[in-house]
Amino acid sequence: MTLKTFSAAFAMLCAAASVPAFAADPITGRWITEDRDAVVTVGKCGSTYCGRLSKYLVTPDDGADQRDVYNPDPKLRKRKLLGSALLSGFKPDGNLWRGTIYDPRNGKSYRSVVRRKSANVLEVKGCIGPFCQTQIWRKAR
Repeated sequence: MTLKTFSAAFAMLCAAASVPAFAADPITGRWITEDRDAVVTVGKCGSTYCGRLSKYLVTPDDGADQRDVYNPDPKLRKRKLLGSALLSGFKPDGNLWRGTIYDPRNGKSYRSVVRRKSANVLEVKGCIGPFCQTQIWRKAR
């Protein structure tokens, strides 16, 4: 290896070492769900991030005052869905965000992975073991 080749390789190695670790893009903002029936607002909740059901775009069958009737905790079945956290405990992990997603349609919570695909697209996954279902949420205006 010539001195010139060695110098070039050393310079590239130093440049690569000075680049910060790839961090997750922020997921905060207002997002329209894939079914286009609701808006979820994601923001800071204590030391983690959460996403709250902030607006109905389609009035639910039980009306805008719909309750969390499928919640496994009987004490929570009378709470309004509007304003409740559907995403909770999200923390950055490399280029992803990891936490829990709650599905009010069946009252179940799932391990979740979220990532920002672009300025206007959020990829939301709910997982059971190695199997995940992916939804694409779009930025609300």
